[in-house]
Amino acid sequence: MNGQYQESERFFQVSGIITDERNYTLSNVGVISFKLRRGTLSEKTGIYSITSTPGDTIFFRALGFKKKYVVLPVDFVGRNFNLDVSLSMDTIPIENVVVLPWKSYSEFIKEMTKPTPVAPEIENMNRNIASVSDAVANTRGVRISPEAGYRYAMQQNFDQTALRNQYPVNNLLNPFAWAKFIQGLKSGLFKNQQTDKPAKAKKKKNKDKK
Repeated sequence: MNGQYQESERFFQVSGIITDERNYTLSNVGVISFKLRRGTLSEKTGIYSITSTPGDTIFFRALGFKKKYVVLPVDFVGRNFNLDVSLSMDTIPIENVVVLPWKSYSEFIKEMTKPTPVAPEIENMNRNIASVSDAVANTRGVRISPEAGYRYAMQQNFDQTALRNQYPVNNLLNPFAWAKFIQGLKSGLFKNQQTDKPAKAKKKKNKDKK
């Protein structure tokens, strides 16, 4: 009886290499003996080694791979049993997942109803159009060319931008403006052309009488 009990409890070493379907070695694969309730992990090279007995069931498991059970032969009489194992990928079908940047429906509504900021180019265009409209409205009854109106509007827009957050310029204290005014007086720029025409006409009549 003792001899039969010792014969049934013979131990031997089970070892081998664990790979995947593409023959790449797998590390950290769990190897468990059901009979002896022992376990080990495969190395970086995929090699493993575990103590077992005849008729034992060796269980292999790894994350992302299908589980595998191997039953050892009952009549094995050696000391080392070579067992190379190949594990298959475990594909789990899942439903489509839509990831949204909002935590709740209220945040989604708040984000969607938020006013969209206007681009700087669009804002400048709207400001220029408003300036042109104001210039046209202020010059009703005066015939000006489109080019002159555009230049005037652009100048007004430039002046508003350059003098933003500043006090208005007082030209009475501007020496350059006074110099331009005096030069205009000397050159006769401000003469009344309507009053000068009758005087010239009178001189012409006097010459005709003579």
